[in-house]
Amino acid sequence: MTISTPTGALRVSAAEREPIVDRLQQAFAEGRLDKEELDLRLHLAMTARTRADLDAVLADLSPVPAAHRAPTPVGEPTAEQRVLAALAHVLGATTLFLGPLVMLCTRARRSPYVRRHIVEALNFQLTLLLLTVVTFGIGGIAYAVAWIVCGVAALLALVGTAFRYPFTLRLVH
Repeated sequence: MTISTPTGALRVSAAEREPIVDRLQQAFAEGRLDKEELDLRLHLAMTARTRADLDAVLADLSPVPAAHRAPTPVGEPTAEQRVLAALAHVLGATTLFLGPLVMLCTRARRSPYVRRHIVEALNFQLTLLLLTVVTFGIGGIAYAVAWIVCGVAALLALVGTAFRYPFTLRLVH
């Protein structure tokens, strides 16, 4: 004898929670939720046991209209994407790994092109930092060359070309 379980009573996995968390963060960014309500809903989403519990977290939030969704990039990167990619390299040269890290947290989901450049800049800066620490500061000389390499990477990003730093550990993917 088989027992049919209603869809809402099925238990949820962590993979099913991720899109809900993303939607809540997007609603917060759009101004639909304040910080306290975001925190409460995130807690409810992370502790939800069934799909019905999870669906209740988004019940009063409308889906994102197609007109407001970020366009999926096809072909050449847009001018904004190229500038953001170049900015990742410039910030890497001026703020070490902090600028690219902040960009990875805030801008990486918008475009695969931008994400590739952010990750490259972050990996390069982390490699330089690791080199400096391992060599007790002597590797800091490499930062003089890094400015030039970051400038070249930024220019290539502006023209829409992919760039990979040489001799870089790929710590972030």
